[in-house]
Amino acid sequence: MALIAPSLLSADFLRLEDEIEMINNSEADWFHLDVMDGRFVPNISFGLPVIQAIHSKAKKVLDVHLMILEPEKYVTEFARAGADILSVHIEASPHLHRTIQTIHNEGMKAGVAVNPHTPVHLLEDVIADIDLVCLMSVNPGFGGQKFIPHTLKKIEQLKQMILASGSSALIEIDGGVTLDNAATIIAAGADVLVAGNTVFNATAPVDTISRLKKTLS
Repeated sequence: MALIAPSLLSADFLRLEDEIEMINNSEADWFHLDVMDGRFVPNISFGLPVIQAIHSKAKKVLDVHLMILEPEKYVTEFARAGADILSVHIEASPHLHRTIQTIHNEGMKAGVAVNPHTPVHLLEDVIADIDLVCLMSVNPGFGGQKFIPHTLKKIEQLKQMILASGSSALIEIDGGVTLDNAATIIAAGADVLVAGNTVFNATAPVDTISRLKKTLS
């Protein structure tokens, strides 16, 4: 069964503790936390203090997605803040293998995120070393965008690479996931769906999460 990772970027920050408790009590599997620096992407979200606060209340995996330049400088700090999975962008990591090693050495699972324009074959030399590939299915920086259809082909290509290499990496899809396209995305080979607006803009978020899980079972 696929995993559901609601993105707190779409949460009501005035009610963040309530939103965290809602996820704790739902069928969601992970918390997805988008860290943006206003440089790698045209937006600024939240950083270490907020993640520490979320960690103090969250009862599920913290899946932290760094959309920042020079992510290697902050690996230790995010481990201390409570990240369980730390994903860095291939486009922002000139020494990617070293960064993956550092993430593992800090006791976290290592992920690599890939922008829509970046071909997945560039992951060939690290695919056996990572735990997660976060395929961006929208242009990173803002929630509420529509799913880019070409992502389905990239999922299929990536799945073939994972199977051929013997990697155990999961494929995570981040952006534009809805109740209408979730099953198609999973059928293409995805393992984890990040859902932001679909969950937090719903009138009944817990029920929406449950419906996503049933769609994917």
